[in-house]
Order: sequence, then C-alpha cells, then structure tokens
Amino acid sequence: MEKPDAPSCARNREPILAVLREHFADRRSVFEIGSGTGQHAIFFAAALPYLTWQTSERSENLAGIQAWLDEAGLPNTPAPLLLDVNQVWPTGHFDAIFGANILHIMRWEEVERMFAHLPEVMAADAKLIVYGAFNYGGRFISESNAAFDASLKRRCSHQGIRDFEAVNALAARAGLRLIEDRPMLSYNRCLVWRR
Repeated sequence: MEKPDAPSCARNREPILAVLREHFADRRSVFEIGSGTGQHAIFFAAALPYLTWQTSERSENLAGIQAWLDEAGLPNTPAPLLLDVNQVWPTGHFDAIFGANILHIMRWEEVERMFAHLPEVMAADAKLIVYGAFNYGGRFISESNAAFDASLKRRCSHQGIRDFEAVNALAARAGLRLIEDRPMLSYNRCLVWRR
C-alpha cells in the first residue's frame, strides 16, 4: 500500500526528539497514543534504540502505520495496537506515554476518557509527554493558533485547541504532576507530567 504522509512530522520531529532525549533517557517502553501515520514512531525509535516504541491507533489507520514500520524494519517497534479511547484499552504497563497533536482532534469527552484510562497503562513512575497547541487563560497565544483553531472547527465542530488549565486538571485527577511546559516551534508546547 502507499504509505500515508503527514508533512508536519518532518517539521516538528527534531524539536520533539530533543524533549524525548531528556525526559525519556531513563525509560524503557513507550506507548504512543494516536500514532497517526507512524512517521514519528519510526524516527523516534531509530534515534532512541533503547526504547521499545509501541504505536497505537484507530482501526482505519493501522495499515498505514504498519507500512511505515515494515519499511523501517526496526527491532524496537512492535506491530501497532488497536486503540479507540472510547473502547477497551490494551493491557500492559509502560514507563513512558507519548502523544502528538491528538487532543485537538478528539472530542473533549474523549480527552477526559483518555486521561481517566492512563493510570491503567502507566507504570508507577511513568512520564507522559503531550505535544500540541494549547490556550492559556482561555486565550490563544498567537494569531496562527487562532486561525488553526478556526480551521479545525470548520472541518469538524468538536475539534479545537484545548485550554492548558483544563487539560492539566485532568492530568492531576489521574495522579499526574506537571514537571515541564516547554515552548516549541510555531507556538506549540510539550507538556510533561510524571505519575
């Protein structure tokens, strides 16, 4: 099959990798929520070979991820797992969880369910890193983020940039403590929590 392509992966992967190198240096197994095309997974797994990088996605995206994994042929990328945050979650515990550009795609109720389920798959001292755009104090931090939010809502009314404070409250309820909020390119952020 023709592999799916997300051009944004090539733009943001190096800055994200810098965060992962720092925060996942002592980790062993990563569960990526919403792996999209799989392009992030193969880039990060190749750069961080000490990590087992477990991809996951909804059923319609699994074949595309598998195509990227097959081409890369990395020993630390097992077959992708089926994950719909509304359904039964996979079993197993991971000491690292990662998600890029997922919260603005999900319905808010799904964001809530995701954080509620996280303790089921997180080891006792696990870290969670989420990359994406966020509002602060209910406001956009840039005109480009406001335009991005409007384009998301035109495409699907339930999508949109989430408020940092609301997301952090969900994380706290799941037993996670924010340890870094790092500015990234194009007014994105990397939020890092620890269980």
